[in-house]
Amino acid sequence: MKRVLVLVKGRVHGVGFRYSTVREARRLGVRGWVRNVADGTVEITAEGDETALRELVAWCASGPPGARVDSLHEVEVDAGEPLNGFEVRR
Repeated sequence: MKRVLVLVKGRVHGVGFRYSTVREARRLGVRGWVRNVADGTVEITAEGDETALRELVAWCASGPPGARVDSLHEVEVDAGEPLNGFEVRR
């Protein structure tokens, strides 16, 4: 099990990025959460097997229709407390 923090910058607010990320993560069996950050980025904490996380991060590089991803930063983080499901946080 691996956990990553992903920061996505670009036109990622107001285009359904968070809810599309939830659908994609659930489809892949990834646990965690996604939220908008005041500086215009989307922050994702995701936990799962290596293959599923690779697929989710690859999806985030383009996002849903209407999004424009200018940059994506991913870093592996300590697992900490187990995550359940995948949700939008505010």
